[in-house]
Amino acid sequence: MVRALPAAEGQRWVERLAATECPALTARRARRAEQSGADHDPILWSHSLGSNVWDMDGNRYVDLSAGFGAAALGHRHPAVLEALSQQAARGLHALGDLQPSDVKVELLERLCALSPFEDARAILGLSGSDAVGAALKTAALATGRPGVLAFEGGYHGLAYGSLAVCGYNPGFRRPFAEQCNPHVSFAAFPGPGDDAAEALSQIAASWPSSSPPGAVLIEPMLGRGGVVVPPPGFLQGLGELCRKRGALLIVDEVMTGLGRSGAWLCSVEQGARPDLVCLGKALGGGLPVSATLGSAQLMRAWGEPGGEALHTSTFAGNPLGAATALATLQVLEQQRLSERSAQLGQHLMARLSEALLGAPELGVREVRGRGLLVGIVCDSTARALQLGRALLQRGYITVPAGSDARVVSLTPALTIDGALLEAFVEATREALGELAARQGASP
Repeated sequence: MVRALPAAEGQRWVERLAATECPALTARRARRAEQSGADHDPILWSHSLGSNVWDMDGNRYVDLSAGFGAAALGHRHPAVLEALSQQAARGLHALGDLQPSDVKVELLERLCALSPFEDARAILGLSGSDAVGAALKTAALATGRPGVLAFEGGYHGLAYGSLAVCGYNPGFRRPFAEQCNPHVSFAAFPGPGDDAAEALSQIAASWPSSSPPGAVLIEPMLGRGGVVVPPPGFLQGLGELCRKRGALLIVDEVMTGLGRSGAWLCSVEQGARPDLVCLGKALGGGLPVSATLGSAQLMRAWGEPGGEALHTSTFAGNPLGAATALATLQVLEQQRLSERSAQLGQHLMARLSEALLGAPELGVREVRGRGLLVGIVCDSTARALQLGRALLQRGYITVPAGSDARVVSLTPALTIDGALLEAFVEATREALGELAARQGASP
């Protein structure tokens, strides 16, 4: 850190941002500042490389967000840049599903080969929200039921299809409720200390009867909802319940998939048999690419190829994104990054627990997660927001999670140097120690 925050050049850019950005985002930062008593103006990114980000004032940060998990290989990975450059030299765009590029076909083939379905088909999109929307449409066509059972704390994006099933914060849905699917209900998402059988029993007992759901949508573990891991056997049992009730199990692996949770697919690792899988974030290596995967039999619900195209998009499967996605998948496999994520994440959580949980004055209640999706659970919203800002001032980028923002979320690149994580543990303990001392000195 060469200039303390808030720094002059960054502040000038923040003022330009505030003059043009939708005020809803500026207001959110103001609320967080009020809750924590600390400034929450953003830093402005200038450039990035690997696990580092530089701001407009020349400060260098360790990015423990990996761009919300999208830069799972790190920023500007050489294989991704090479694929992007080669494809850009050949062509930037094609005619979507009407006249697709060869690289789109190659990506579809690769995704289907890596899917948990023996005979798979895929729908490409640009965002996780796109993938969820396509999965919901598929379920409605296949079952004839408009109803969806989703989970409290679940985050699936904010486009209209996914907004209706977003359990992260009811406030997101409230202003648009009359335009959303009215046949959506929510169940409690169980934590690791809950009993899986009891949680499943409660879901079965409260299963909507007036409009039985055609789909059950769940994250294998909550990401933005607070890094919550369900109890063993829950996802497997949920799939069995879906099959008994005639509903399809849609698993949102946008955050957890492709090695983030220490497995190729977090849900399959936990014993689930999903009917539809949604991928995104890491898939494009930093470019917007997503996919919805299902069996060929299920995807026939869309009708015969000669019929009307019910779901299409100008940029879905665009050549640039398809090329970087192929490169990303190759690196993930060749470097066995799922296994590395599992090992490194386990070590990181052990080190954080050792450093933070033995001192009550630090205000950390729990360290939890799977793979390199890790959450530091604080005793209050203020403590978590203060910690996030204190870490930023020390050169570490983290993201708040949970509907009450009491969790500091870590989703570093799966390629991150372990030494950077070791330094982060020490920086976190120092930051919490200073916050505790400051609060103890207050009258």
